[in-house]
Amino acid sequence: MLRSASTYGLVSSDWNMEPMTGLQLLREVRVDTKLKATPFIMVTAESKSENVIAAKEAGVSNYIVKPFNAATLKAKMASVLGEF
Repeated sequence: MLRSASTYGLVSSDWNMEPMTGLQLLREVRVDTKLKATPFIMVTAESKSENVIAAKEAGVSNYIVKPFNAATLKAKMASVLGEF
């Protein structure tokens, strides 16, 4: 679906999805020449350090652990996109 449109300003994805996990989606985005520079925020209830490390190694722009509030989301988005 991401490949069908021209550009995206941000991808926000949950870690736990079906049929593809958020980590798999992140990896697909990062190897696609048209999408690889797109900022990517991973959202998850998992705060395991190995998950954070895997996401960082795959090129995640930022990581949010649930539960979170609007201020946290705004701060994470600002860190990736700049102030808005």
